[in-house]
Amino acid sequence: MTTLLDTPVDRIKPDTPALALNDAHKRFGAVIALDGISLDVRHGEVLALLGDNGAGKSTLIKCLSGALRLDSGSIEMDGMPVTIHAPSDARALGLETVYQDLALFDNLRPTDNFYAGRELAGPTWLPRSLRFLKRKRMTESTREVLERLQVSLPDFHTTVGLMSGGQRQAVAVARATAFTSRLVILDEPTAALGVREAARVLDLIKRLRSDQKAVVVISHAMDHVMEVADRAIVMRRGRKVGELIPSEASREQIVSLIVGG
Repeated sequence: MTTLLDTPVDRIKPDTPALALNDAHKRFGAVIALDGISLDVRHGEVLALLGDNGAGKSTLIKCLSGALRLDSGSIEMDGMPVTIHAPSDARALGLETVYQDLALFDNLRPTDNFYAGRELAGPTWLPRSLRFLKRKRMTESTREVLERLQVSLPDFHTTVGLMSGGQRQAVAVARATAFTSRLVILDEPTAALGVREAARVLDLIKRLRSDQKAVVVISHAMDHVMEVADRAIVMRRGRKVGELIPSEASREQIVSLIVGG
C-alpha cells in the first residue's frame, strides 16, 4: 500500500504545501482557542507563527502534533487529507515537534535521547522484550545526523543535562530532524539562549530549510524571525489577522498586528 511517506519530497509539485490547515476550530468550554484559522507551509520554507500570549499558537501546534484534537477543520500533508488524533499519528506522517521544554532526558546521552521510545533492536523474529539493542547502529546514526546538521558537541558521551542550553536545543532539533521527512515545528527555539547559542540554533534552522524540510517557528524574538523566516503569520484571539514577509520594512506592521494596533 502506498503511503504519504512513500512519496519523495522532490517528486511533489512545487506549489503543493507540505502542510495545509483549513478552517480549524478548537474551544475549551466558553473559551475559543482557534476560530476558523487556515495556514500552509511549503517544503524548504520557514514559516513564523507570531502572536501575543493567548493568541492560540500553542493550541494550534498541539493540534498539529496530535496532543489535542481539532473540533472541526481539516489537515492536509503534501496535498493528501490526513487525520492526526495522537502524537504517534503525527510522527508516522513525518511531522515532529520540539516544545520549549525540549522533552529531553537529562541523565541520558544524545544517542539515548534520539532513540528513546524508538530503540533499534533485533533479531526481529524474537519477541520485543527479548531483543538486543543495536547500540552501535544507533550511535552511528546519531553521529551522522549531528554531522550533517553541523552540530558540534564537546563530548558525545556526555549526558545532555551537563550541556549548555544551545547544545541541548541542538540535540532536540537534531532528534526531530532524524525522524521527520516532512515538517518540523519549533516552539520558542531560542528562548533563554545567549547571543552565540541562539545564532547556532538559527543556523540549524537554515540548514533544515536547505534540506527541504518545512519548518514552523513559534517565536517572540522579532530579530530572529527577521533572520530566518520566509513568511510570518500573526494570530490574535485564535484568528489569523495578518500574513507578511518579514523585513525591516514590515517590522512595524507585524508588531502592530501582534499588539492589536
